[in-house]
Amino acid sequence: MFIQTEPTPNPASMKFLPGRAVMEDGVADFPAADKAEEASPLARRLFAVDGVAGVYLGRDFITVSKVDSLDWQSLKPAVLGAIMEHFMSGEPVVVEAALPEEATHHAEDDELVRQIRDLIDTRVRPAVAQDGGDIVFHGFERGVVYLHMRGACSGCPSSVVTLKNGIENLLRYYVPEVSEVRAIG
Repeated sequence: MFIQTEPTPNPASMKFLPGRAVMEDGVADFPAADKAEEASPLARRLFAVDGVAGVYLGRDFITVSKVDSLDWQSLKPAVLGAIMEHFMSGEPVVVEAALPEEATHHAEDDELVRQIRDLIDTRVRPAVAQDGGDIVFHGFERGVVYLHMRGACSGCPSSVVTLKNGIENLLRYYVPEVSEVRAIG
């Protein structure tokens, strides 16, 4: 098994591409080890590597975030080993029943919110997935769109620029009712 790696704009995160599907449907974000304990044998195995601070599972990639005190040169071999060991074990990547529910489109969403969600899902999320991250719609209130940053986007030094110069401009162009975009924890 050959696992490719790619740096991300976030120096604390690296993208690992195992050359096979990771998540069949959806994504899974584990910002801390306790969130992975029951839900993901793969994330649990990665958190067992000293220095791993977060795990994000995408369709065909795994983004691993590290603690600041370690460098990737020393951490990467252990992470690669954990990923390889997991896929060779035959265990599932996630236990579907233990995953938290993802926010989805709701029938009661008004047309404006549906338009914002659609733009985020079709234009923003695919672009940030290329960098090992994800941005999820959290709400819209009085002209402000609230987004949740995950994977490599969480804590990324360039995420403010991405939000303001990229996403905010895009949403304001297509949805004039949007005045601002803010990240939430």
